[in-house]
Amino acid sequence: MGMKEFIYKPPSDPLEIIFQDDHLLIVDKPSGLLSVPGKAIEHADCLETRLKSQFPDALSVHRLDMDTSGIMVFACNKVAQRHLGLQFEKRIIEKTYMARVDGVVANDSGEINLPLIGDWPNRPLQMVDHERGKPAMTQWRVLVREQNATRIELSPKTGRSHQLRVHMKAIGHTILGDAFYGTAVQVAAADRLQLHAQCLALRHPIGGAWHRFAASVPF
Repeated sequence: MGMKEFIYKPPSDPLEIIFQDDHLLIVDKPSGLLSVPGKAIEHADCLETRLKSQFPDALSVHRLDMDTSGIMVFACNKVAQRHLGLQFEKRIIEKTYMARVDGVVANDSGEINLPLIGDWPNRPLQMVDHERGKPAMTQWRVLVREQNATRIELSPKTGRSHQLRVHMKAIGHTILGDAFYGTAVQVAAADRLQLHAQCLALRHPIGGAWHRFAASVPF
């Protein structure tokens, strides 16, 4: 798979803080910005680095793909970081994404159970592999059918790398603007990857009360 050379041009918009207290920082990550620093020196600019300039105690807990926008949680201390890390590990945290996919999805809802593994010759791409892949499950629900596209709500029940992108491609409805998994036409159909982390529900590290946060969909 010939992928064009990657040139990192992150957006410079000011950070949008959705919520903050002594333990949590909830941020809306823009598309095109890395969640955490890349290996190369020119990939040092990222959400975590920008956040630390305002909130020096911010600690990363999870990440979103560079091209995916939306809601991310950072911890403000080690106790909160451990607590949130366990919630991700035990799949307590609920994540809801919004996507626009290629084609008109026929059914109203469904579930995708397809195991995923790294596609080593084509890193960082992932692929479905029934023998060696790790279990991956996504629930989906159609919101709006357009002429040649569908707006869909995605709820990953596992947190595999590129899970939503590979699962949607596997059922014949690649996410529009997906430069990794889309055809030239699917990539050109949108000015960015049409995938947005819209909602995150979690238990507060202190006291355990449920909190639900949302970031409005930018497409």
